Amino acid sequence: MIFSNILSAIGNTPIVKLNKITSEINPKVNIYAKLEFLNPSGSVKDRMAKYIIEHAEQTGLLSPGSTIIENSSGNTGASLAMICAIKGYQCIITMPDKMSDEKKNLMRGFGAKVIVTPTNVDHDSPESYYSTAKRLATEIPNSYYPDQYNNQTNIDAHYRNTGPEIWEQMQGKIDILVAGAGTGGTISGVGRFLKERNPKIKIIAVDPIGSVFYNFFKTKTLITPHSYKVEGIGEDYLVKCLDMSVLDDIIQSNDKDSFLMTRLLMNLEGLFAGGSSGAAVFAALNIAKSCHIPQNILVILPDSGNRYLSKLYNDEWMKEHGFL
Repeated sequence: MIFSNILSAIGNTPIVKLNKITSEINPKVNIYAKLEFLNPSGSVKDRMAKYIIEHAEQTGLLSPGSTIIENSSGNTGASLAMICAIKGYQCIITMPDKMSDEKKNLMRGFGAKVIVTPTNVDHDSPESYYSTAKRLATEIPNSYYPDQYNNQTNIDAHYRNTGPEIWEQMQGKIDILVAGAGTGGTISGVGRFLKERNPKIKIIAVDPIGSVFYNFFKTKTLITPHSYKVEGIGEDYLVKCLDMSVLDDIIQSNDKDSFLMTRLLMNLEGLFAGGSSGAAVFAALNIAKSCHIPQNILVILPDSGNRYLSKLYNDEWMKEHGFL
């Protein structure tokens, strides 16, 4: 098949069965991985970014010569930068300083301008990557701020595309979906679609310790967030694109288990994924250990390991932070 450009290659990512990592669970419980890191820019965010930009074009929010400005932990930024390179828009991405150099360099490679902001500030601080992007969008003429964390089109992208794709690939034989929650768009959109097809399907989110989602889901109270090393999941405020009514549960993850599982995914399954993928697989394995009847568990692996070569795949970095 020949595509007109790289944007047409977004989606239709494979699902593979995990084999060695699952050796100690009930043999009638299967864990499958949806390899979203095989999208063109290396993450699941390609789907949402393309959908949001095309929607903005159709509704007149974007015009030739526009500048797209977004706050991102890196993956959406790379997706938007790739799309801007093809469509001819300017691209400015704000991101926290804890994110990997690989992400920054990837976006710059596509031609985006990257503005790095402090990680350890409140989300509504003028210095935060959210506030910086919003400010720039008001200052720069003919600019568009997608606002991925609160734009309901994010959910719609996965409800209309990723969800039906998973349902078809699994032939409806899915009992549990496990995915990390960052913007919330993926798990909310896919979960909403799957629940409509079969209300018995369990939708389980994974949230790093230090993020606010877990506590709010369990107690309806907000904790004071604190930083963590895993990238791309969790948040320090309640984003509008995480539809908690779709969720059956949220499981907390920690950095060490997430990173060690990510490395095991590569060593045992040959899957070169990022740290949030390890968090999701670790959670899925714990769920599987408590399953006493046949179950099909699907885990979404959001991004590629090539974004973290200097971090979780670097032994010295792992030792420095106490993970090895």
